[in-house]
Amino acid sequence: MNYRGRKVLVTGADGFIGSHLTEALVRSGADVTALALYNSFDSHGWLDDLPDTIRSQLNLVRGDVRDSAFLSRIMRGQAVVFHLAALIAIPYSYAAAQSYVETNILGTVNVLEAARQWETERVVHTSTSEVYGTAQTMPIRESHPLQGQSPYSASKIGADMMAESYARSFDVPVVIMRPFNTYGPRQSERAIVPTIIRQVLDKNCPAIMVGDTSPVRDLTFVEDTAAAFLTAGSAELEFGHAYNAGSQRAVTVSDVLDLVLELSGSKKPVHRDERRLRPQNSEVRALLADSSQLETKTGWRAQTSLREGLERTIGWWQARLSEGRVRREMGYMT
Repeated sequence: MNYRGRKVLVTGADGFIGSHLTEALVRSGADVTALALYNSFDSHGWLDDLPDTIRSQLNLVRGDVRDSAFLSRIMRGQAVVFHLAALIAIPYSYAAAQSYVETNILGTVNVLEAARQWETERVVHTSTSEVYGTAQTMPIRESHPLQGQSPYSASKIGADMMAESYARSFDVPVVIMRPFNTYGPRQSERAIVPTIIRQVLDKNCPAIMVGDTSPVRDLTFVEDTAAAFLTAGSAELEFGHAYNAGSQRAVTVSDVLDLVLELSGSKKPVHRDERRLRPQNSEVRALLADSSQLETKTGWRAQTSLREGLERTIGWWQARLSEGRVRREMGYMT
C-alpha cells in the first residue's frame, strides 16, 4: 500500500514510538490524524517536538481510547488505524492494575469495534515482547507461550487476544505488531536506556544508579520499529496473527551500560539501587526476537546497529541537556 493521500489514524501518537511513526507517515505522504491523550497543559506530548514542517500537516486530536463514542467518530473514514495508545510503565502496573485493564484491553476493544463498524481497511494493533515473559526458548518465535508476569503484560495479552478474536469472529483486518525493546530519542526516562544515558550525561548525577543489570534484551532503534509498523500497515499479512519485530541481537543491560560509558567517555561510578528492582518472579530475564516471519513476508529487517543507535540517542540527550529541556527532579527515574 502506498500511503500517499491515504487517511491514517494513529492512536498514542503523542508517545515515543507513536511520534516517530506519525512523522514517518507524514513524510510518506499520508493524511494523518494524530490522537493524543487529553491533558490540561495544552500539550501534545512528543508531537510538540516534531519539526514545524511535519506538525503543520497533522490533524491533531485530543481524546481517550476508553471513550467508545469518541473513537467511533474519529475512526470514520480512516483507511488504516495504527493503535499504539496504552499504559506501558511496568512498575506502575503493580500499583494500578485496573487502569491497565481499562486502557489496554477495553481501549483496544473500542478500536476494534469502531473498525468493525466502519469496515476499516487495516488495523495494526501494538503488542509487546513482554507478553512472552522470561523466555523458555530463544530466539523467541511467535508460537512461544504467553506469560503474564506483570499486570502490564497480562493486560497486553488480553488486548492481543481480543485482536485475534475480532479477526476470527468478525473478519476485522487486524495485524498484531509485537515490537521488542525499542530505544531512541523521545523515550521516557523510566526506560532503561534513557535512564542510563541521562545519568551518565547529567552533571547533577554524581553516580549511575541501576537495578539488575543481568537481564538480556533485544534492543531495536526506534526508526527501525517505526518502519516495521509502516510495513505491517501495508503488506499482505495474516489477519489476527502476531509478528515479532526485533533486532535479533541479544545484549545485557550491563552491556548497554558499558557501551554508553564508552561512547560518552564517562568515568562515573555505577551503584546498585534496590528500589529499581522488579519483584523477583515478575522480572523478565531474557528476550531475544526471532523476526523471520516478518522478514520473510515483507523484507523488513532492523538496519541500525546498537552502537549507531546509542550514539544518535546520546546526541539527542546532549542537545536536550544543553538546552535545559529536561526535568530537573530525578525521583521518577526507575
